[in-house]
Amino acid sequence: MHRVVCQAFLLGRKMAAPGAEPQILVQYLVLRKDLSQAPFSWPAGALVAQACHAATAALHIHRDHPHTVAYLQELGRMRKVVLEAPDETTLKELAETLQQKNIDHMLWLEQPENMPTCIALRPYPKEEVNQYLKKFRLFK
Repeated sequence: MHRVVCQAFLLGRKMAAPGAEPQILVQYLVLRKDLSQAPFSWPAGALVAQACHAATAALHIHRDHPHTVAYLQELGRMRKVVLEAPDETTLKELAETLQQKNIDHMLWLEQPENMPTCIALRPYPKEEVNQYLKKFRLFK
């Protein structure tokens, strides 16, 4: 078992040239900013919960992907970046783009309203997904 995990870890981190840093994996989340503002005015804790739900679901769904396995091997070095989408339409457009480009992700829907609140990608090397996320700024 240990040998398989180590192989998956190396696959996820790709072999770097001698002296080079190993590939860094990042889990990106895109959270709706409008939910923190009127008319929604969700408290910060509710927004954090949406991001946590989406991140957990994405990790679970893609738990066997070598990048996810590698990401979870180094719990103390996990990197997450939380970005903001201005509204539901923008979030849904991003989800559509990610689907078309075969980027593994989870669009979290708050129940029972069935309201899209957050997208979480599985862990990726940032250079593989930057082009789809560069228009989004850090969540504030």
